[in-house]
Amino acid sequence: MSPLLYYALPALSSYVMLSIFFLRRPRLLHTPWVSAFCPRLGAHRGGSGERLENTMEAMENAMAQKALLELDCQLTRDGVVVVSHDKNLYRQSGVNRDVGSLDFEELPLYKEELEVYFSPGHFAHGSDRHMVRLEDVFRRFPWTPMSLEVKEQNEELIRKIAGLVRHYERDEITIWASEKSSVMKKCKAANPEMPTAFTISRGFWVLLLYYLGLLPFISIPERFLISFLPTIINRTYFPFSCSGLNQLAAVVSKWLIMRKSLIQHLEQRGVQVVFWCLNEESDFEVAFRLGATGVITDYPTALRRYLDHHGPPALAS
Repeated sequence: MSPLLYYALPALSSYVMLSIFFLRRPRLLHTPWVSAFCPRLGAHRGGSGERLENTMEAMENAMAQKALLELDCQLTRDGVVVVSHDKNLYRQSGVNRDVGSLDFEELPLYKEELEVYFSPGHFAHGSDRHMVRLEDVFRRFPWTPMSLEVKEQNEELIRKIAGLVRHYERDEITIWASEKSSVMKKCKAANPEMPTAFTISRGFWVLLLYYLGLLPFISIPERFLISFLPTIINRTYFPFSCSGLNQLAAVVSKWLIMRKSLIQHLEQRGVQVVFWCLNEESDFEVAFRLGATGVITDYPTALRRYLDHHGPPALAS
Protein backbone atom coordinates (compact mmCIF):
# COMPACT_ATOMS: atom_id res chain seq x y z
CA MET A 1 0.00 0.00 0.00
CA SER A 2 1.29 3.44 -0.90
CA PRO A 3 1.96 5.92 1.93
CA LEU A 4 -0.82 8.15 0.60
CA LEU A 5 -3.45 5.41 0.82
CA TYR A 6 -2.08 4.32 4.18
CA TYR A 7 -3.06 7.65 5.70
CA ALA A 8 -5.96 8.58 3.41
CA LEU A 9 -8.12 5.51 3.93
CA PRO A 10 -8.33 5.77 7.74
CA ALA A 11 -8.96 9.51 7.45
CA LEU A 12 -11.76 8.94 4.92
CA SER A 13 -13.27 6.21 7.07
CA SER A 14 -13.23 8.49 10.12
CA TYR A 15 -14.83 11.31 8.11
CA VAL A 16 -17.65 9.05 6.89
CA MET A 17 -18.36 7.76 10.39
CA LEU A 18 -18.34 11.29 11.82
CA SER A 19 -20.65 12.55 9.09
CA ILE A 20 -23.16 9.74 9.67
CA PHE A 21 -22.99 10.29 13.43
CA PHE A 22 -23.86 13.99 13.19
CA LEU A 23 -26.36 13.45 10.36
CA ARG A 24 -28.38 11.42 12.86
CA ARG A 25 -27.67 13.77 15.80
CA PRO A 26 -27.58 17.29 14.35
CA ARG A 27 -28.62 18.93 17.60
CA LEU A 28 -25.16 18.23 19.00
CA LEU A 29 -23.90 20.84 16.51
CA HIS A 30 -26.88 23.09 15.82
CA THR A 31 -29.68 24.68 17.80
CA PRO A 32 -32.89 23.86 15.88
CA TRP A 33 -35.15 26.57 14.53
CA VAL A 34 -38.36 27.06 16.50
CA SER A 35 -41.33 27.92 14.30
CA ALA A 36 -44.51 29.71 15.30
CA PHE A 37 -46.57 27.17 13.36
CA CYS A 38 -46.48 23.65 11.92
CA PRO A 39 -48.09 23.42 8.46
CA ARG A 40 -49.62 19.95 8.36
CA LEU A 41 -52.07 21.03 5.65
CA GLY A 42 -51.46 23.66 2.98
CA ALA A 43 -53.98 24.93 0.43
CA HIS A 44 -52.36 25.43 -3.00
CA ARG A 45 -53.57 28.71 -4.53
CA GLY A 46 -56.06 28.82 -1.67
CA GLY A 47 -57.43 25.36 -2.51
CA SER A 48 -57.83 25.55 -6.28
CA GLY A 49 -59.43 22.12 -6.66
CA GLU A 50 -62.50 22.92 -4.59
CA ARG A 51 -63.15 26.57 -5.50
CA LEU A 52 -61.80 29.00 -8.10
CA GLU A 53 -58.14 29.58 -7.30
CA ASN A 54 -57.01 32.47 -5.13
CA THR A 55 -60.53 33.79 -4.48
CA MET A 56 -61.78 34.72 -1.04
CA GLU A 57 -64.32 31.90 -1.37
CA ALA A 58 -61.50 29.38 -1.88
CA MET A 59 -59.62 30.71 1.13
CA GLU A 60 -62.73 30.60 3.34
CA ASN A 61 -63.15 26.97 2.33
CA ALA A 62 -59.50 26.25 3.15
CA MET A 63 -59.84 27.96 6.53
CA ALA A 64 -62.60 25.53 7.44
CA GLN A 65 -59.91 22.85 7.14
CA LYS A 66 -57.37 24.82 9.22
CA ALA A 67 -54.97 25.18 6.30
CA LEU A 68 -51.89 27.23 5.60
CA LEU A 69 -52.54 29.38 2.52
CA GLU A 70 -50.02 29.00 -0.31
CA LEU A 71 -50.35 32.10 -2.48
CA ASP A 72 -48.58 33.98 -5.29
CA CYS A 73 -48.43 37.75 -5.53
CA GLN A 74 -48.48 40.24 -8.41
CA LEU A 75 -48.60 44.05 -8.57
CA THR A 76 -51.19 46.09 -10.47
CA ARG A 77 -50.44 49.27 -12.41
CA ASP A 78 -51.74 51.42 -9.55
CA GLY A 79 -49.51 49.63 -7.02
CA VAL A 80 -51.95 47.18 -5.41
CA VAL A 81 -50.58 43.80 -4.32
CA VAL A 82 -53.00 41.14 -5.55
CA VAL A 83 -53.11 37.38 -5.16
CA SER A 84 -52.56 35.81 -8.58
CA HIS A 85 -50.46 32.90 -9.76
CA ASP A 86 -50.05 34.17 -13.32
CA LYS A 87 -48.54 37.43 -14.47
CA ASN A 88 -50.70 37.28 -17.60
CA LEU A 89 -54.46 37.01 -17.08
CA TYR A 90 -55.39 34.97 -20.16
CA ARG A 91 -55.53 31.51 -18.54
CA GLN A 92 -57.50 32.77 -15.57
CA SER A 93 -59.88 35.20 -17.24
CA GLY A 94 -59.57 34.98 -21.02
CA VAL A 95 -58.20 38.55 -21.10
CA ASN A 96 -54.76 38.71 -22.66
CA ARG A 97 -53.32 41.44 -20.41
CA ASP A 98 -50.68 41.43 -17.70
CA VAL A 99 -51.73 42.22 -14.13
CA GLY A 100 -49.25 45.08 -14.14
CA SER A 101 -50.90 46.74 -17.13
CA LEU A 102 -54.23 47.27 -15.32
CA ASP A 103 -55.43 49.15 -12.26
CA PHE A 104 -56.98 47.02 -9.52
CA GLU A 105 -60.52 48.13 -10.38
CA GLU A 106 -59.95 47.13 -14.01
CA LEU A 107 -58.98 43.52 -13.28
CA PRO A 108 -61.34 41.07 -15.03
CA LEU A 109 -63.34 38.33 -13.35
CA TYR A 110 -62.04 34.80 -13.33
CA LYS A 111 -63.56 32.33 -15.78
CA GLU A 112 -66.57 30.36 -14.53
CA GLU A 113 -64.41 27.25 -14.37
CA LEU A 114 -60.65 26.70 -14.23
CA GLU A 115 -58.71 23.50 -14.83
CA VAL A 116 -56.84 22.25 -11.77
CA TYR A 117 -53.20 22.34 -12.84
CA PHE A 118 -52.08 19.33 -10.80
CA SER A 119 -55.23 17.31 -11.57
CA PRO A 120 -55.42 17.47 -15.38
CA GLY A 121 -58.96 17.07 -16.70
CA HIS A 122 -60.54 18.24 -13.45
CA PHE A 123 -62.15 21.67 -13.16
CA ALA A 124 -62.97 23.95 -10.23
CA HIS A 125 -66.06 26.16 -10.01
CA GLY A 126 -67.27 28.81 -7.60
CA SER A 127 -69.64 31.69 -7.13
CA ASP A 128 -66.80 34.11 -6.31
CA ARG A 129 -64.84 35.15 -9.41
CA HIS A 130 -63.06 38.24 -8.07
CA MET A 131 -59.33 38.73 -7.68
CA VAL A 132 -58.38 39.83 -4.18
CA ARG A 133 -55.92 42.24 -2.62
CA LEU A 134 -53.31 40.72 -0.32
CA GLU A 135 -54.23 43.32 2.28
CA ASP A 136 -57.83 42.07 2.31
CA VAL A 137 -56.56 38.52 2.83
CA PHE A 138 -54.45 39.67 5.79
CA ARG A 139 -57.45 41.48 7.28
CA ARG A 140 -59.78 38.52 6.83
CA PHE A 141 -57.33 35.89 8.16
CA PRO A 142 -55.08 37.72 10.63
CA TRP A 143 -53.71 34.63 12.38
CA THR A 144 -53.50 32.26 9.41
CA PRO A 145 -50.00 31.15 8.34
CA MET A 146 -49.28 31.89 4.68
CA SER A 147 -46.56 31.22 2.15
CA LEU A 148 -46.16 34.09 -0.31
CA GLU A 149 -44.28 33.38 -3.52
CA VAL A 150 -42.63 36.15 -5.51
CA LYS A 151 -41.71 35.07 -9.03
CA GLU A 152 -39.83 38.07 -10.41
CA GLN A 153 -37.43 40.79 -9.27
CA ASN A 154 -40.10 43.43 -8.80
CA GLU A 155 -38.66 45.55 -6.01
CA GLU A 156 -41.84 47.56 -5.54
CA LEU A 157 -43.87 44.37 -5.13
CA ILE A 158 -41.37 42.95 -2.64
CA ARG A 159 -41.24 46.20 -0.67
CA LYS A 160 -45.04 46.43 -0.46
CA ILE A 161 -45.44 42.80 0.64
CA ALA A 162 -42.82 43.35 3.34
CA GLY A 163 -44.61 46.50 4.50
CA LEU A 164 -48.01 44.81 4.64
CA VAL A 165 -46.58 41.94 6.67
CA ARG A 166 -45.07 44.38 9.15
CA HIS A 167 -48.22 46.50 9.32
CA TYR A 168 -50.39 43.50 10.17
CA GLU A 169 -47.72 42.04 12.51
CA ARG A 170 -47.46 38.79 10.57
CA ASP A 171 -43.65 38.46 10.43
CA GLU A 172 -43.52 35.10 12.22
CA ILE A 173 -46.38 33.44 10.31
CA THR A 174 -45.66 34.57 6.75
CA ILE A 175 -43.08 32.71 4.65
CA TRP A 176 -41.00 34.27 1.89
CA ALA A 177 -40.97 31.85 -1.07
CA SER A 178 -39.34 32.11 -4.48
CA GLU A 179 -37.70 29.75 -6.93
CA LYS A 180 -34.95 32.30 -7.63
CA SER A 181 -32.13 33.08 -5.22
CA SER A 182 -31.75 36.58 -6.69
CA VAL A 183 -35.38 37.32 -5.79
CA MET A 184 -35.06 35.75 -2.34
CA LYS A 185 -32.07 37.96 -1.57
CA LYS A 186 -34.21 41.04 -2.12
CA CYS A 187 -37.07 39.55 -0.11
CA LYS A 188 -34.85 38.91 2.89
CA ALA A 189 -33.43 42.41 2.67
CA ALA A 190 -36.94 43.90 2.61
CA ASN A 191 -38.10 41.98 5.69
CA PRO A 192 -35.48 39.76 7.34
CA GLU A 193 -37.86 38.82 10.18
CA MET A 194 -39.96 36.62 7.91
CA PRO A 195 -38.94 32.93 7.68
CA THR A 196 -37.70 31.79 4.28
CA ALA A 197 -38.09 28.71 2.11
CA PHE A 198 -35.36 27.15 -0.01
CA THR A 199 -34.93 28.42 -3.55
CA ILE A 200 -34.19 25.89 -6.31
CA SER A 201 -30.45 26.53 -6.32
CA ARG A 202 -30.29 26.36 -2.52
CA GLY A 203 -32.19 23.09 -2.62
CA PHE A 204 -29.63 21.59 -5.01
CA TRP A 205 -26.86 22.90 -2.76
CA VAL A 206 -28.32 21.09 0.25
CA LEU A 207 -28.59 17.87 -1.77
CA LEU A 208 -24.95 18.20 -2.81
CA LEU A 209 -23.84 18.78 0.78
CA TYR A 210 -25.92 15.79 1.92
CA TYR A 211 -24.31 13.40 -0.55
CA LEU A 212 -20.83 14.76 0.19
CA GLY A 213 -21.42 14.19 3.89
CA LEU A 214 -20.95 17.89 4.70
CA LEU A 215 -24.54 18.86 5.53
CA PRO A 216 -24.26 18.19 9.30
CA PHE A 217 -21.45 20.74 9.53
CA ILE A 218 -23.08 23.58 7.54
CA SER A 219 -25.54 26.15 8.92
CA ILE A 220 -28.99 26.38 7.32
CA PRO A 221 -30.74 29.79 7.43
CA GLU A 222 -33.94 28.57 5.75
CA ARG A 223 -36.79 27.28 7.89
CA PHE A 224 -38.89 25.58 5.19
CA LEU A 225 -38.18 23.17 2.37
CA ILE A 226 -41.20 23.31 0.08
CA SER A 227 -40.55 20.72 -2.60
CA PHE A 228 -42.45 18.76 -5.21
CA LEU A 229 -42.87 15.05 -4.44
CA PRO A 230 -41.02 13.13 -7.18
CA THR A 231 -43.73 10.46 -7.46
CA ILE A 232 -46.14 12.96 -9.06
CA ILE A 233 -43.87 13.58 -12.06
CA ASN A 234 -45.37 12.13 -15.23
CA ARG A 235 -48.64 11.54 -13.37
CA THR A 236 -50.01 14.94 -12.38
CA TYR A 237 -46.90 17.09 -12.83
CA PHE A 238 -45.21 17.43 -16.23
CA PRO A 239 -42.21 19.80 -15.93
CA PHE A 240 -41.05 19.03 -19.48
CA SER A 241 -42.89 18.80 -22.79
CA CYS A 242 -41.00 15.60 -23.65
CA SER A 243 -42.39 12.42 -22.07
CA GLY A 244 -38.95 10.81 -21.98
CA LEU A 245 -37.50 13.73 -20.03
CA ASN A 246 -40.37 13.53 -17.55
CA GLN A 247 -39.72 9.83 -17.02
CA LEU A 248 -36.02 10.50 -16.48
CA ALA A 249 -36.78 13.37 -14.09
CA ALA A 250 -39.13 11.14 -12.11
CA VAL A 251 -36.47 8.44 -11.65
CA VAL A 252 -33.57 10.79 -10.88
CA SER A 253 -35.48 13.10 -8.52
CA LYS A 254 -36.99 10.13 -6.67
CA TRP A 255 -33.51 8.74 -6.07
CA LEU A 256 -32.10 12.11 -5.01
CA ILE A 257 -34.88 13.60 -2.88
CA MET A 258 -36.84 10.75 -1.30
CA ARG A 259 -34.31 10.04 1.46
CA LYS A 260 -35.68 9.58 4.96
CA SER A 261 -32.30 10.33 6.53
CA LEU A 262 -32.16 13.71 4.74
CA ILE A 263 -35.70 14.68 5.71
CA GLN A 264 -35.24 13.55 9.30
CA HIS A 265 -31.98 15.51 9.54
CA LEU A 266 -33.67 18.70 8.32
CA GLU A 267 -36.64 18.19 10.64
CA GLN A 268 -34.35 17.71 13.64
CA ARG A 269 -32.71 21.03 12.77
CA GLY A 270 -36.11 22.75 12.74
CA VAL A 271 -36.42 22.90 8.95
CA GLN A 272 -39.99 21.93 8.12
CA VAL A 273 -40.34 19.79 4.98
CA VAL A 274 -43.55 20.29 2.98
CA PHE A 275 -44.33 18.43 -0.25
CA TRP A 276 -46.52 19.83 -3.03
CA CYS A 277 -48.80 19.54 -4.89
CA LEU A 278 -50.42 16.29 -3.81
CA ASN A 279 -54.03 15.56 -4.67
CA GLU A 280 -54.36 11.82 -4.06
CA GLU A 281 -54.46 9.88 -0.81
CA SER A 282 -51.67 7.56 -1.94
CA ASP A 283 -49.39 10.58 -2.30
CA PHE A 284 -50.38 11.90 1.14
CA GLU A 285 -49.32 8.52 2.50
CA VAL A 286 -45.95 8.57 0.72
CA ALA A 287 -45.14 12.09 1.90
CA PHE A 288 -45.91 11.47 5.56
CA ARG A 289 -44.13 8.12 5.57
CA LEU A 290 -41.01 9.92 4.38
CA GLY A 291 -41.29 12.13 7.45
CA ALA A 292 -42.70 15.30 5.92
CA THR A 293 -44.07 17.98 8.22
CA GLY A 294 -46.97 18.62 5.88
CA VAL A 295 -48.50 18.53 2.43
CA ILE A 296 -49.77 21.24 0.10
CA THR A 297 -52.81 20.23 -1.93
CA ASP A 298 -55.48 21.60 -4.26
CA TYR A 299 -58.05 19.67 -2.19
CA PRO A 300 -57.80 20.77 1.45
CA THR A 301 -61.02 19.00 2.43
CA ALA A 302 -59.65 15.67 1.19
CA LEU A 303 -56.36 16.13 3.03
CA ARG A 304 -58.15 17.17 6.23
CA ARG A 305 -60.28 14.02 5.96
CA TYR A 306 -57.13 11.94 5.54
CA LEU A 307 -55.42 13.53 8.55
CA ASP A 308 -58.51 13.18 10.73
CA HIS A 309 -59.16 9.55 9.78
CA HIS A 310 -55.61 8.23 9.46
CA GLY A 311 -53.31 10.74 11.08
CA PRO A 312 -49.73 10.94 9.88
CA PRO A 313 -48.49 7.36 9.29
CA ALA A 314 -45.64 6.06 11.37
CA LEU A 315 -42.29 6.28 9.65
CA ALA A 316 -41.38 3.12 7.80
CA SER A 317 -38.28 1.44 9.16
